[in-house]
Amino acid sequence: MRAVLQRVSRASVAVDGAVIGEIGAGMLILVCAMQGDDDTKPAQLAAKIGKLRIFKDDAGKMNLSLRDTGGAALVVSQFTLAADLRGNRPGFSTAAPPNEGRRLYEAFAQAMRAEGFTVATGEFGADMAVSLVNDGPVTIWIEV
Repeated sequence: MRAVLQRVSRASVAVDGAVIGEIGAGMLILVCAMQGDDDTKPAQLAAKIGKLRIFKDDAGKMNLSLRDTGGAALVVSQFTLAADLRGNRPGFSTAAPPNEGRRLYEAFAQAMRAEGFTVATGEFGADMAVSLVNDGPVTIWIEV
């Protein structure tokens, strides 16, 4: 699975103009299931993200994890993270098929909840409008 993490002051996702998920301080996680990902990947990704120290401590250093800060996560499916850029038009054949992608996306959101985080989500396969205030900015790409 691949993900792009953004440390945020706030973030929300809307479908057809209606906000369906929003958080305050925490992490916006854009996530993509890849072909070949198995059932172990969502929990591995959630555990790794939960421990990642990208939040500032009292000295202003990136020393705190999402768990340490009590922050929330907004999890949004993003199949375009599988983009193959060999030409001028990206291909997405390395993304998991839609049914598998949905299952792994939902398993990842559940794994984040199982790690103890408050989780809001987007809608898999929908045309979504994501709004965020990137804190830092801090944006990190991760793959398991």
